[in-house]
Amino acid sequence: MIIKIIQGDITTATADAIVNPANSYGTMSGGVALAIKRAGGASIEQAAKAHGLCPVGQAYSTPAGQLSVRAIIHAPTMTHPAEPIPAKQVELATTAALRLADDSGFETVALPGMGTGAGDVAVDEAARIMIETIAMYMVDQRLREVQLYALTDELYQAFLKHYDAQS
Repeated sequence: MIIKIIQGDITTATADAIVNPANSYGTMSGGVALAIKRAGGASIEQAAKAHGLCPVGQAYSTPAGQLSVRAIIHAPTMTHPAEPIPAKQVELATTAALRLADDSGFETVALPGMGTGAGDVAVDEAARIMIETIAMYMVDQRLREVQLYALTDELYQAFLKHYDAQS
């Protein structure tokens, strides 16, 4: 299993799927969700809303619109849009995204910093939780590569720090 840490825009990822750290209602009005909607088209949000309420700890996929990936995995980190969350929800959403990617037969999946925007989880804490969750999950799975996308240098450095600590 490979973990790649990439500084850049997740909407440009070369992967089977990218993860949207969603809210339970599927609205895509801010942060990574809005970037995905802008790059891939409004049809992604329409499909997400049509899915219905999805609790934190579960995930679902939608078509990727105009993006080059096969699917968008929506893994709610929060129930309502733009609400601060406890750090535990980063673990729940990351696990749900990995499980769905694996169950869908994807070999590569790209994740942003889960909960680090509107969720208000400290960047270092979210990076640590994500790296630990990926390391624990990635035993005997079909998923071969997890890409961690960091839009900011702070998140990029936090991913590197916690990845090096796991190695």
